[in-house]
Amino acid sequence: MDPIEYPVLMARQMQVAIDCIDPDRLAEFWAEALDYRIADPPGGHSSWREFSQRVAAEQGEQWSKVVDPDGHGPSVLFHRVPERKLVKNRVHLDLRVAPGAPKQTSQPLVNAEVDRLVHMGAAHVRTDSDEMDYFALMQDPERNEFCVS
Repeated sequence: MDPIEYPVLMARQMQVAIDCIDPDRLAEFWAEALDYRIADPPGGHSSWREFSQRVAAEQGEQWSKVVDPDGHGPSVLFHRVPERKLVKNRVHLDLRVAPGAPKQTSQPLVNAEVDRLVHMGAAHVRTDSDEMDYFALMQDPERNEFCVS
């Protein structure tokens, strides 16, 4: 009897999708915040806007996407929806500017990143500190929550 060959299981790729009003604006913000780049539009299209106009199922639907230039992190897709954000996010991004660093080392790095992001259009909601971490609660230009630690 021949042995059964099983396919090699690999981790699944993940993309984060964010509903928004202005996909281009948020893509620019998050590309800068994450040190990502705006993804090239799908083949045969000169821009994400053109791609969206050609393939959208609903009028006004639009996308834009940012990717990790090194190909390690997940891509982030921004999808235009007609309604504005009304309540707290159920999922949010955590930007780790000093992963594994002790709190006294990470605090000035977090503060500097908060200042940079505020200059880019984010809002600083509050800063918290506990026995393990120092972090800031932020909102992107469309008021989606995220943390910097």
